[in-house]
Amino acid sequence: MAEPQNYRNHARLLPAFHFFALPVLLVNVFVQLWTLWGTPTIGSLWTVVVAAALFAVALLSRVQALKVQDRVIRLEMRLRLRALLSGELLGRIEELTPAQLAALRFAGDAEMPELVRNALAGTLKTPKDIKERVRDWQGDFLRA
Repeated sequence: MAEPQNYRNHARLLPAFHFFALPVLLVNVFVQLWTLWGTPTIGSLWTVVVAAALFAVALLSRVQALKVQDRVIRLEMRLRLRALLSGELLGRIEELTPAQLAALRFAGDAEMPELVRNALAGTLKTPKDIKERVRDWQGDFLRA
């Protein structure tokens, strides 16, 4: 069974992407630049352009996937907060930043109103502050 998720181990690394594909594509850019330096031809210039484009495609594909995930998290958290909050806090959901919403997703339902109140009051300024305050950690195992 997998280790329970918590603040210390919640960051997501994709070994095939972070430790293989991205480094290989980056090294390829430098190899092609080295080749261009040694043999400055139109063909070697083109290989540098293609190598840079491949690296950019890999990087942008990851960034775009994370942006879509952030939008889904924002929607999910707004719906969740509408069910959990009442009174004045309910009317202030839209004041929470996307980063605050993303951090709040790890909190259990019972502690959510207190965390939202503190985030809106400025007591919890950063996502890290919010996540460190979570007592009932709800793991997010479906991340991109």
